[in-house]
Amino acid sequence: MNNQEKLELFAKNLQKADGLLITAGAGMGVDSGLPDFRGDQGFWKAYPPLKHLGKSFVDMATPELFKNDPKLAWGFYSLRLNTYCAVEPHQGFYLLKEWSENLPNLTYGAFVFTSNVDGEFQKVGFDDDKVFECHGSIHWLQCVDNCQRDIWSADSYTPVVDEEYCQLTNEFPTCPHCGGLARPNILMFSDWEWQDQHQLPKEYQLEQWLFNVKNLAIIELGAGTAIPTVRKFAERLVSHPINESVSFLRINMREYQVPNNSNCYGVDMGALAALMELDKQLKLIDS
Repeated sequence: MNNQEKLELFAKNLQKADGLLITAGAGMGVDSGLPDFRGDQGFWKAYPPLKHLGKSFVDMATPELFKNDPKLAWGFYSLRLNTYCAVEPHQGFYLLKEWSENLPNLTYGAFVFTSNVDGEFQKVGFDDDKVFECHGSIHWLQCVDNCQRDIWSADSYTPVVDEEYCQLTNEFPTCPHCGGLARPNILMFSDWEWQDQHQLPKEYQLEQWLFNVKNLAIIELGAGTAIPTVRKFAERLVSHPINESVSFLRINMREYQVPNNSNCYGVDMGALAALMELDKQLKLIDS
């Protein structure tokens, strides 16, 4: 089957679904202009100064860097924070929100499971308590030393960065309790200090939501195998279903292979193009 035929078949299943699970990795944001950090070359293309320093994404995304080189650590995360605050989510996000509200049989609406930390789903109107961010969010802060089990909004912090050298040039964000250095509330590599209390209730709600849904439709967007958290979550629901029926659409330009189960479709397309074509198929069913 070609991509259009797969999307046509999935659209029919989506019309019958009473719950839509949206799972998303870094590839979902590419059409909004965000980098996907695909390998060192992709990372360095997004952050050229780090190529000259020989720093990979794994080197930068570690809590140790905030202790060893806080100006560089906050330079990197400030560039990301400024980018994510400025970005306009692409039309595909709005289509997903529209379907979550208007599909005729979607009794339980939609829930989002994402490894992205950018907050794009909330920007288009998804309720925060229906967006489980399994790696946390850049829009929240926590104490580097974990002096207390607390997180707080990053909205009041406006970083200034020397982009040529990826260095923070204004004051560091600080912990309101001890006055020490703060860091993003993001799960990093070798991170034993990440505070997950903002996400735990949402994870529990997602589990309860899944048990209530009878006819589940899953749309996975831009989730690769390098960090396979999102892919494995969707595949587990397909291979070990807790619902009466499960249909699964994987949208991925390169890694679009799907489990050998019925009602599983993989399309080698970008997120925006695939969602627009799926919307077209849904409208054809309604006409």
